[in-house]
Amino acid sequence: MYSPQETADICATKGLEKTQKNLLAKIILGFIGGAMISLSYVAYMKIVAQTPETLVFLGNLLGASVFPIGLIVILLAGGELVTGNMVAVSSAWINKKIKAVDVLNNWAIITFANFLGAIFVAYFFGHIVGLTSSGDFLHELTSVADAKVAATPLQAFISGIGCNWFVGLGVWLSYAGKDGTSKILGIWFPIMIFVLLGFQHSVANMFVLSNAIIEGHIGIGAFFYNIIPVYLGNVVGGVCFVSLAYYLSYQKGH
Repeated sequence: MYSPQETADICATKGLEKTQKNLLAKIILGFIGGAMISLSYVAYMKIVAQTPETLVFLGNLLGASVFPIGLIVILLAGGELVTGNMVAVSSAWINKKIKAVDVLNNWAIITFANFLGAIFVAYFFGHIVGLTSSGDFLHELTSVADAKVAATPLQAFISGIGCNWFVGLGVWLSYAGKDGTSKILGIWFPIMIFVLLGFQHSVANMFVLSNAIIEGHIGIGAFFYNIIPVYLGNVVGGVCFVSLAYYLSYQKGH
């Protein structure tokens, strides 16, 4: 593992590199990022949907242990995820490597591309293939969507903070690892914890709520009612609780 000081420098450099990719690369990699998170959520829901009520915690634990595969693919094989970029790109900005407009531009493009990936999985794999459109799987989808929409904006915002605190740590630890095994383990456990605790991830929610809209269960208004506060919470969790916290601890004045 690299030291925390070295990891902070690596994270800032990674953030700079993310802003320097051309538009086509950002769209393609962002699409992959949105799709991988969505497919991981499908895997999570399929495990939970088939778990007997008496073993519901075990089902949630197994589902949570599968979900991190999406971020592992994104960080090791290639992909862009806006919640991860909230840490890396903001780190580059805090270190004065880029301007604020570069941060906002990157987040906007990657968010749009992540949304395209989420919609693609929701429609083609969830609806057309039928992974989430019938039986217990549809019931699990609608139950998850209802739970997300039932949260108040304040609850969704705070839950979003908790989510991206852990996602940011997963990204941070992937940069700290010097080999594949270290990176995978560094990603796995923080992501598993945020899923197990039920914290809300804006891109995962884009998939779940879009899928619920496609299946006729909720409306577009419910989508934005949830996504906006969760997204803002993700920003605070990634920027304030990870990149800024470690900048103040390991870079500024050290």
